[in-house]
Amino acid sequence: MASALNPTQHEFTEGLWPTEPPVDATIHPLDLEGKPSLGKRASRRLIRFLIVFGAGVTATLVWQSHGDAIRAVIADSYPHLGWLAPQAAAAQTASDMAVPTAPVMSSADAQPFKAMSLGVAAMRQSVDQLAAQLAAGQQQMAGDIAKLQAAQQDILDKLSHRPAAPAAAAPARKPVTPAPSTPQAQPAPPAR
Repeated sequence: MASALNPTQHEFTEGLWPTEPPVDATIHPLDLEGKPSLGKRASRRLIRFLIVFGAGVTATLVWQSHGDAIRAVIADSYPHLGWLAPQAAAAQTASDMAVPTAPVMSSADAQPFKAMSLGVAAMRQSVDQLAAQLAAGQQQMAGDIAKLQAAQQDILDKLSHRPAAPAAAAPARKPVTPAPSTPQAQPAPPAR
């Protein structure tokens, strides 16, 4: 049985693709017949934007009016998202989980906690005392620095207002008289 189909064509695509271009048609690369106009494209984008915007507004309104119920459903369905449960439901589930007959701490059990709280209070008091000493030390240091700056300024003022000391008269120098020169004997030229 011989097949009448071309191996590169399938029977369903047989009439879909033209085999020869039309004789009178010229194909230009800038031919926009297949694309919708600019106005249609803009209106489609606007419609898409309005749909997304409307969905967001709707979701916000639904969440505001039914948010607690939605949170409770999510918290019941997924226990690891229990933090998402509304506060009233979280308090209710916490009270359901608590043992109704919880033992009360005896005074012997509370003794270490009292000692610890007294230790913390003493530590806080000593930290407050150290902070007060530090503040006093800083104030004293600031006063000392101010005194030193005042003393420095006083010294600088005294140095600038002090008249310059007159230069002591230098002893007059005696003019040096040149020593009489004695003619020296000229050495004789070497013999050859």
